[in-house]
Amino acid sequence: MIHTLRFLAIGVALFASLPTSLWSQEKAKRPPNVIVIYADDMGYADLGCFGVKKIKTPNLDRMAKQGVRFTSFYTSQAVCSASRASLMTGKYSNRTEILGALGPASKNGLSKEHMTIAEVLKALGYATGIIGKWHLGHLAEFLPTRRGFDEYYGLPYSNDMWPRHPTSKFPDLPLIDGEKVIAKNPDQTKLTTDYTDKAVQFIRKNKDKPFLLYLPHSMPHVPLFVSERFKGKSEAGLYGDVIMELDWSVGQILETLKQLELDDNTLIIFTSDNGPWLSYGNHSGSQGLLREGKGTTWEGGVRVPFIARWPGKIPADKTQDQPAMTIDLLPTIARFTGAKLPVGKLDGKDITPLLLCEPNAKSPHEAYFFYWNNELHGVRAGPWKLYFPRTYRTMMGNDLGKDGKPGLYKNVKAGLELFNLDDDLSERTDIAARQPDVVRRLQMLADRMRDDLGDSLTRKK
Repeated sequence: MIHTLRFLAIGVALFASLPTSLWSQEKAKRPPNVIVIYADDMGYADLGCFGVKKIKTPNLDRMAKQGVRFTSFYTSQAVCSASRASLMTGKYSNRTEILGALGPASKNGLSKEHMTIAEVLKALGYATGIIGKWHLGHLAEFLPTRRGFDEYYGLPYSNDMWPRHPTSKFPDLPLIDGEKVIAKNPDQTKLTTDYTDKAVQFIRKNKDKPFLLYLPHSMPHVPLFVSERFKGKSEAGLYGDVIMELDWSVGQILETLKQLELDDNTLIIFTSDNGPWLSYGNHSGSQGLLREGKGTTWEGGVRVPFIARWPGKIPADKTQDQPAMTIDLLPTIARFTGAKLPVGKLDGKDITPLLLCEPNAKSPHEAYFFYWNNELHGVRAGPWKLYFPRTYRTMMGNDLGKDGKPGLYKNVKAGLELFNLDDDLSERTDIAARQPDVVRRLQMLADRMRDDLGDSLTRKK
């Protein structure tokens, strides 16, 4: 009898261990999970690993220690909807005809002509979810559930877009679940926590299959809101509190991956849609040493923090100084997952060697181009950034906003200017006259792009 019981116990133990073993093998075979966390209006210098001192961001700093931090990562345009169109499609936003920031009165959105990263991965059997701010069309035909996402929970546009358009379909700020409005003007102090809880639920629900989680937070876009848990916790006022809560949110995602043993099979990316909205003063982030902020093509408007982590694949504690852009994420994720690229023109390129910090890895692009609306303002190639004659906005003197009220902008005209970003990160010394060959080369690259995407400054398209 004793021998029989021992035999049964051994058999039960072997049987119990079999599913785990098989599951582990299956997990190793399946393509990686992908999580993209997108902050709204976060400044380049708002994280500890990017230089901030008065705001504690231990989770994002840990994520950077466990992965790679890009110091020259760009968004395609320094404004909400255009930035997100590029992230979703791997194309310059001008190619998608999404410019500026879509609002409650907008009738357009991201066309089905442009395949999203969700559709690319869904074709491989991925579960796909977006939790947070969409901002690529609020009408039913443009919602995320019509663009490759299985699940959607969040706001269709920015959290300040209410209730200014009484004739629009949504005169109040709508919170949407799937395609149904479940609340109007929700309590925004709960948004970050709400999004985080939903994100954790999505991961847990889909832990046994590959998934794409897109988590575009509504914060720290004004108006700022934070939960009671983080209110008054930072040394940088309400804005700092908001950043601390976003960092907490990242920590919850990292902890969930660890608990579910998904760490080694998950690529997680954190970045921002554009630079800080400087006119809001103490309710805006910091661009650090960079010039200007959101709404401009100066470095402070388009250069954003970027961290990528994938234990065992992306080396730990690395810094990548080569330039890259949101347009590059779709083709790179396609490479990692084995997905097929969309048919047609893509502007982005695979930056796998940069993410893996391979020796002597270089940007696959000859140049990156920076539009504001339909105007081509600048081009970066290597350390060089050339600006064309244009008008841009800047703060009017020292009239910064305070406590949620914006300061005033003024428009400034600028001419042809060249900067070496390796030597002059703050873009203070124009050296165009000293580098005529560089100017000519970058002008030629810009002309090629104008022939493709147009430029209202030069009356092309």
